[in-house]
Amino acid sequence: MAQQLWDISPPIHSASPVFPGDTPYSQQWCATISPDCPVNVSAITLSPHVGAHADAPLHYAADGAAIGEVDLATFLGPCRVIHAIAPGPLLLWQHLEHAISADLPPRVLVRTYAQAPTGWDGDLAAYAPETVERLADLGVRLIGIDTASIDPASSKTLDSHQVIRRRGLRVLENLVLDAVPAGDYELIALPLKLTQADASPVRAVLRALP
Repeated sequence: MAQQLWDISPPIHSASPVFPGDTPYSQQWCATISPDCPVNVSAITLSPHVGAHADAPLHYAADGAAIGEVDLATFLGPCRVIHAIAPGPLLLWQHLEHAISADLPPRVLVRTYAQAPTGWDGDLAAYAPETVERLADLGVRLIGIDTASIDPASSKTLDSHQVIRRRGLRVLENLVLDAVPAGDYELIALPLKLTQADASPVRAVLRALP
């Protein structure tokens, strides 16, 4: 029997929300099927932060690595989904500690929305930097969230991004965890090998553990 999959990637289209000022998804047809053309071919334009995506160190450090240079191993393997619905502006340790145990996997995804929004949420929940520090101390190598950023939308210092830079963590943002029960899974969320980009879209899925 095939293992159950949960698709935790939002759909990407022209109405997909983006950070204010970022490049939305757009598509045009370069060729269409006709008597003179056997195929449809399109061109797309988008920020690599549209939809579910992995940030590269280049996103938050001028000398950071592009996403195509980042080790893929962190984006594949056991993870824990933690529910912390409506935690307020910051995910504090008290919002997560109910799900922290000695067997914590090296990947943690946090659900903050009861239902993922369809538009931009300027009041999104983000990680408190001290929460990221404590997760790193426990061996976590990747953190994820169902909002557009691990930092508040208004932040100019990106304190939590700076923690993952300093501690060598990876991050996934814009996940959709509405239908995922809290618990442990296998995460598969591989970024594209974009050799100059500050992020990459991912098709993030969770697979039931055997």
